[in-house]
Amino acid sequence: MRHGCKSLVNFELLPKPPETRAPDNPWPQWPRIYRVDYGHQEVAAKFGQDPRVYRILSKEFLDDGHGNVAGVRTVEVDLTKPRDQQEIPGTEKTWKADLILLAMGFLGPEQYVSDLLGIAYDPRSNYQAQHGPFATNVPKVFAAGDCRRGQSLVVWAINEGRGAARAIDVFLMGKSTLPAPG
Repeated sequence: MRHGCKSLVNFELLPKPPETRAPDNPWPQWPRIYRVDYGHQEVAAKFGQDPRVYRILSKEFLDDGHGNVAGVRTVEVDLTKPRDQQEIPGTEKTWKADLILLAMGFLGPEQYVSDLLGIAYDPRSNYQAQHGPFATNVPKVFAAGDCRRGQSLVVWAINEGRGAARAIDVFLMGKSTLPAPG
């Protein structure tokens, strides 16, 4: 939006969350409630409405015949049975688009290189490496940040990057003067 788009839409597969906690979402679980962040507010202020469209599934990206994105075909979904999402007949729609960005959550790092190297994974599909040494099961291969601990805050990425740099320096030089948090 800040780069001058003429319109913006944000597809969300899940239904719109309730304004307050649902009975099946008690404390101490993370509250699954409707939230509006600054990005949604900015889009609403410019275009007159929240950019999110709920219960929608992207089916197919469309091109202009020259290899450029031209749109996306979607369908609404019924999620009354969360493990059995059903497409709703007659709700197919084609959305024109010049740019499509995918934001699908973090499900661990891509594994095409780590699989070739034989890097072990933790139960959440992140690279298995202990905080501190940051060494993986593969000699001379270190891991830190999101690929090691999972999606997190940038301050953790900085912390782990410094720690990994120090661990690598110790590995290469036998000692290190690099500052790193414990």
